[in-house]
Amino acid sequence: MIFHNPAGAPELACDQCGCRWFDRISGACYECGTAVPAEAVAEFERALEAFAASRTAVRQHTAHD
Repeated sequence: MIFHNPAGAPELACDQCGCRWFDRISGACYECGTAVPAEAVAEFERALEAFAASRTAVRQHTAHD
């Protein structure tokens, strides 16, 4: 599950319990132990790329004003 924090950045949350804390070594949720599916990680990475691109566009637009 992906949601956006108040700054607009995407955050990955556990599909089972909604926790946002993951053990990156085991690839599982700290709260309930559910494994993070590869599809969720890929979706999150795409969301991060889109967020970074939008921030770059804003900075470039602001620099030209």
